[in-house]
Amino acid sequence: MSHNSVFVWTLIIAVGVIVYGAVYSSTLGEISGACMSWVSYYFGWLYILSVVSFIGFCFWISLSKYGKVKLGKDDSEPEFSAFSWYAMLFCGSTGIGLVFWSIAEPLSHYAAPPYGIEAGTINAIDFSIRTCYLHWGITQWVCFAVVGLGIAYFQFRKGKNSQLSNLLSPLVGEKQVNGWFGKFIDGFSVVVSFAGVATSLGLGVSQICGGLHHLFGIPKTENTILMIIILITLVFIISAVTGIYRGIKILSNLNTYLALALLVLAFIVGPQITILNNLTNSVGQHIQYFFQDVFMINAFGNNDWVMNWRVFYYAWFVAWVPFVGMFVARISKGRTIREFITGVVIVPTLFTILWLSVFSAIALNAVQDWSLESVQKLIASPETAVFIVFSNYPLSQVISIMIIVLLGVFFITSADSATYSLSVMTSNGDINPPVYKKVVWGIVVATIAYILLSAGSLKPLQTISIAATLPFLVIMIAVMPALVKDLRKTPKE
Repeated sequence: MSHNSVFVWTLIIAVGVIVYGAVYSSTLGEISGACMSWVSYYFGWLYILSVVSFIGFCFWISLSKYGKVKLGKDDSEPEFSAFSWYAMLFCGSTGIGLVFWSIAEPLSHYAAPPYGIEAGTINAIDFSIRTCYLHWGITQWVCFAVVGLGIAYFQFRKGKNSQLSNLLSPLVGEKQVNGWFGKFIDGFSVVVSFAGVATSLGLGVSQICGGLHHLFGIPKTENTILMIIILITLVFIISAVTGIYRGIKILSNLNTYLALALLVLAFIVGPQITILNNLTNSVGQHIQYFFQDVFMINAFGNNDWVMNWRVFYYAWFVAWVPFVGMFVARISKGRTIREFITGVVIVPTLFTILWLSVFSAIALNAVQDWSLESVQKLIASPETAVFIVFSNYPLSQVISIMIIVLLGVFFITSADSATYSLSVMTSNGDINPPVYKKVVWGIVVATIAYILLSAGSLKPLQTISIAATLPFLVIMIAVMPALVKDLRKTPKE
């Protein structure tokens, strides 16, 4: 196969998706819904057990003798400071989703918890908050860490390129990796990535539009969506073209400072004692019920909530794994495996818990006197929920503007890292891909987001991309024994 074969055929698929999504959005919705229902029903248990195995693997390998192994040569040093590294880890991944759901999700589980928990009760509140910790904390970060660690190890320690197919070489051999099997894995990873990224970025644009309408009365029209996407796309393409060391690093640092400022301001204007009590109680709840929650699936009862929330999230994270894993690997050269797991799993999880403890308390405190019907009506439009909730607190205008700016910068940093990773994946693993590929993938991702938003729904592509993660989940499971097998045959380590 030619050097550019993966780029060409994945680009053809992307264009096909754009055209089909624009012309047959309702049909795509029916197909994607049926696919996701089938995957959830028959393989929900596999997603849950896989995430549990990723958690166990990450902790085991970081505490084992392999924890001291450098992701690079023995004399390699990290390329980025600890702060910049943490900033890029967080901003280049699902930070945009955390901002989008930090108000709407706690309220969703409060108003519509799973079977066996009464809505609107203290039990529903406790379940709601610890569930958000589980969804946005350790379960997503271990998914990124398993693949990111594999890519970083084989790339910087073993001198291979950063193609995802290389992760399986200890199991299937170099011949398979360099042939059609490897090309299929690399191409499939690209398809899963651009679909998952486009829908997630679409959510961000949708919330920016919701905020602009709530604050300034600007209607959410096709022209508004188009102008926002064009503006942000131009910025993130410029950033991607300038490279990791300038564009992404500077924007990620800026984004992290802005997120910290928003967190502090939200705490100041919010119910401070309630927030502190919430943090204390919910962390205890999260620890106490962790194993029960992480293994949660009913053998005989109703599993609708589990499939619609937990399995859906796990599959969504897997859809982000190819590009986030590659980006995380790229910025982690010179770290040890133990440092890598600490930075990619522990630190983001702790920050996520801190963030959600503040925002969930603010949300739940604001609706204490509301009827359940009013809360359900609010969460029916999650893109505006955060702005409506903060309108009950001081400095709501300032906070809302900060949220819109934060979403915009998160959009840019996420799209930036995605564009970079997609370019690497379609350049035979070259960590310095051609500029034209960054521009092409930037335009593709933005176009998919625009067409789906203007067609009225992101759901079809989001659902089909998530349903398509099942084969990639099998690849992720295989990465663990492949990595250990290669580590064991290196005498010094």
